[in-house]
Amino acid sequence: MSEQIAASRLTAQVEHEGGVLIKLILFSLTLAIAPLSSYFLSRDYVWNGNSTYAAITAIVAANAVLVAYIATSLMEESKLTRREKEGESRKQR
Repeated sequence: MSEQIAASRLTAQVEHEGGVLIKLILFSLTLAIAPLSSYFLSRDYVWNGNSTYAAITAIVAANAVLVAYIATSLMEESKLTRREKEGESRKQR
């Protein structure tokens, strides 16, 4: 019986780590694409060739991606700790 529980925990952990890797790859690509595209698009269409304002736009885009990644990580971590606490409380019953 305990082998089945250990196997199910291992399976859940592997599924979780796979989701984390996909999320990391997604945010990495976004961190590469968003600042570059926002720089060139804002330079040509918003700021009429002013590269200083376009660079500031790219910096804001990069920081927005980083903040989104950190927020997502914190929310995911809180879900995991909540699940662990629920699992411990079920064991105590």
